[in-house]
Amino acid sequence: MMGEIRSVIELGDGRLRSQAQPVHPVDDPQLQRVIDDLLTTGAAKNGVGIAAPQVALGLQLFIVASRPNPRYPQAPTMEPTAMINPHILSHSDDLVRGWEGCLSVPGRRGLVPRYREIEVAYQDRYGQVHRHYLQDFVARIFQHEYDHLQGMVFLDRIHDPRDILTEAEYQQRFG
Repeated sequence: MMGEIRSVIELGDGRLRSQAQPVHPVDDPQLQRVIDDLLTTGAAKNGVGIAAPQVALGLQLFIVASRPNPRYPQAPTMEPTAMINPHILSHSDDLVRGWEGCLSVPGRRGLVPRYREIEVAYQDRYGQVHRHYLQDFVARIFQHEYDHLQGMVFLDRIHDPRDILTEAEYQQRFG
């Protein structure tokens, strides 16, 4: 993974609110560079996921890369995975509220309801189709990144403004 660190656009930039477009073909060398850049950028910024729209690219592509880091010390460890043209096939009925932050919404955390379990399908960077059941924190990451492909950020899912904290308040309470 020898990608470059890209600039992450922030809330207020209209490109965050655009629908991402399907990716074809998957084996395009430029796409492979974008994947490497997303992997590098997410790791450098202590993200557990990052979506192409966050680096101003309207592509249905994101990285899920759960691992403990200063922003999410309790995160489970998994191999960073590029997910291209992802879909949620099914989900559990139960919603679980959990704290989320976002590289595109710096300095804020929100208590966001998400499905506890989801079944997903996506293509990997080699074009192979995968179907997986995800649960808990990794399911939360997928849903958070998937929202970016729909032009949404986590704040859109919060109904009570009291469920939004500054990063400093969050660290004081839960850090």
